[in-house]
Amino acid sequence: MPPETATLETAGVPARRWHSLPAHWRAALIRAGAVMLALIAVFHDDWAAMGRQWWDISTYNHIILIPPILGWLVWQRRAELVRLMPEAWWPGLIPMSGAAFLWVLGAFSGLDLARQAGAVAMLGSAVPLLLGPRVTAGLFFPLCYMAFLVPFGEELVEALQTITAEITIALTHLSGIPATVDGVFIDTPAGLFEVAEACSGVKFLIAMIAFGTLAANVCFVSWKRRSAMMAACLVVPILANGVRAWGTIYAAQIVGVEKAAGFDHIVYGWFFFAIVLALVIAGAWRFFDRPLDGPMIDTDAIARSRVLAWLDKGRISGIAAIVGFAVVVVAAQSWAFAAETLDAPLPQAIEMPQVAGWHRVDYAPAIWWGPRAEGADHRLLGRYADGEGHSVDVFIALYAGQGEGREAGGFGQGALTPSSPWSWQAPGPAFRDARSERLLGHGKVERLAVTWFHTGDLLTGSNARLKLAIIGDHLVLRARPTTMLILSSEDYPGHRAAQSIARFIAATGPVDSWMDRITALR
Repeated sequence: MPPETATLETAGVPARRWHSLPAHWRAALIRAGAVMLALIAVFHDDWAAMGRQWWDISTYNHIILIPPILGWLVWQRRAELVRLMPEAWWPGLIPMSGAAFLWVLGAFSGLDLARQAGAVAMLGSAVPLLLGPRVTAGLFFPLCYMAFLVPFGEELVEALQTITAEITIALTHLSGIPATVDGVFIDTPAGLFEVAEACSGVKFLIAMIAFGTLAANVCFVSWKRRSAMMAACLVVPILANGVRAWGTIYAAQIVGVEKAAGFDHIVYGWFFFAIVLALVIAGAWRFFDRPLDGPMIDTDAIARSRVLAWLDKGRISGIAAIVGFAVVVVAAQSWAFAAETLDAPLPQAIEMPQVAGWHRVDYAPAIWWGPRAEGADHRLLGRYADGEGHSVDVFIALYAGQGEGREAGGFGQGALTPSSPWSWQAPGPAFRDARSERLLGHGKVERLAVTWFHTGDLLTGSNARLKLAIIGDHLVLRARPTTMLILSSEDYPGHRAAQSIARFIAATGPVDSWMDRITALR
């Protein structure tokens, strides 16, 4: 028998009680459990933040089921796993270090998604470090499935809103209802409908992908059938959400907007997901090809693997693995703390400058609009007008540093403030090095908002490019200020917002130089 497999009499016996496990398994599980508990304690803030998102945000409510599913997946493999020899393995420090570095990058940039992904990945990396490559091979799918513990998907909302609006307007026209679409707003005889964030279908899509991944592993052996299952769980929820939105609009033409919207919330919340899920399962049922009594992993193949035999040469003592783990965690925390305390020098105050051909006027928008810049050291909001009836609102925020609680490109920061009268409508016309978006207030006032971020020599409207620049600074512990500028204007007859903003930029000169003059940084 290969040395990698257990030789005790209890091998292969279901581990129903702790005392039934072989001694080497008990010792290995104690070490692994201690390290995992330590990781959760050290990175408690990230796990607590994930827990709040799982519980409080409907998009992520399904994640509450992921931990018990992970436990069930491991339990399915218990009889096969106990035949393998767990051992500490020094190459396990490589994924552990990579996960810690991902967490550090998230801490540097203030990107919660990266911090949380790093925290989850570190927890999974404890398995190869403390249980070795063969046990890791046996637990490969549950370890990969841990990715669904990370709350992700908000990044897809705007794209899904647009896709849903396109599907909905097409079905609305096919059903004979006259309608026009403007971004994510659909105007019909019964009223104006918005494909809002909650209607984008993102929570339905993410939950279906998590379910499809699980079903593909548990119910199928053929990779072609697994791929078909995943394709169905990606395409069906997107199409079904468009049908649901169309159904609401169609019903509103008969019973009115309020009744249709109320019915939609009940149907979508309680029945729609269950019905579509049931239809996907029913369609896939006859193609399930995994035997009911078949093992989830092939321990004989794992024991015979030459690659795993070669990897086994990296075994070390459990104490050495724990010491290596501690060094990685302490280094990550220390590096993040040093970067978090970086602050660039700033002026005592900043003020709106004079702009040739424009003058300052009272800020009196038709619907109050005020961007969010939490953690900024200086903020200014004002309005300029020229002699031809054009007006532009200017918002500028200056940060001494970027990190948790002070993220210029963070979620909910910038032109569109959550829980405000304004809704995202569509991408706006292109402006150089900027993010342009159209907003709609109370379904009647249109506004264009154009955003720039400036740090060092970088001028961009991309949150991703900003975060990469911040990460680069923090990696070398370099402090540089960050400026966010938003130019915005309302659309009204005779004066288009895009034209007003373009005229204003022409008067100020290069945007980055104008931002530096305001903040007195150069």
